Amino acid sequence: MTAPIDLYYWPTPNGWKISIALEEMALPYDTHLVNIGKGDQFDPAFLAISPNNRMPAIVDPEGPDGAPVAIFESGAILQYLARKTDSFYGTTERDRIAVDQWLMWQMGGLGPMAGQAHHFLKFAPKKDPPQDIPYAKDRYREETARLYGVLDRQLAQHEYVAGDFISIADFAIWGWASLWEGQQQQLADKPNMARWLEVMGARPGVQAGRALHADKRK
Repeated sequence: MTAPIDLYYWPTPNGWKISIALEEMALPYDTHLVNIGKGDQFDPAFLAISPNNRMPAIVDPEGPDGAPVAIFESGAILQYLARKTDSFYGTTERDRIAVDQWLMWQMGGLGPMAGQAHHFLKFAPKKDPPQDIPYAKDRYREETARLYGVLDRQLAQHEYVAGDFISIADFAIWGWASLWEGQQQQLADKPNMARWLEVMGARPGVQAGRALHADKRK
């Protein structure tokens, strides 16, 4: 029997990447909540696993050669899990190149830009004193829209992000893209993205991963 993976998690788009992957891959896991609102990410025990004080992170007791391994950074975790299970990474080297490209696109582009859009559109104006910064709001709203345009054009050519197969790139992107309304985006001009969001959101594994401790989300 496969030993459960320890998942260090909070219900955010980055956390959903890994909970969705674990559900889709049918891997057993134990969840350890890292309340980022209370500063749990700075606990020394967590820093030993994730030195950049960011969740998600995992500890796989059955890592390479059967020895435990701790992994931080959501993209690295996804790549590891895909290799471990030989799933959701395509079947050829060209497939894997495509998956890695779109995974890096999410890690370096969509995640940071959509995250900043959330911050300046939703949270900064509520600070005391309010930080309502029109330039920042416009900057990140517009860059997120540009990135969703890139995604929509890619999905016009393929059923899923990296090709006609579902992959860890889809898991990485879906959580952020599913929050398009909070980023003040629209889907009327992005029919391919809208289709993909619906297809992904209907998957039981995606639903289960998104629902993990959803009650903790504010």
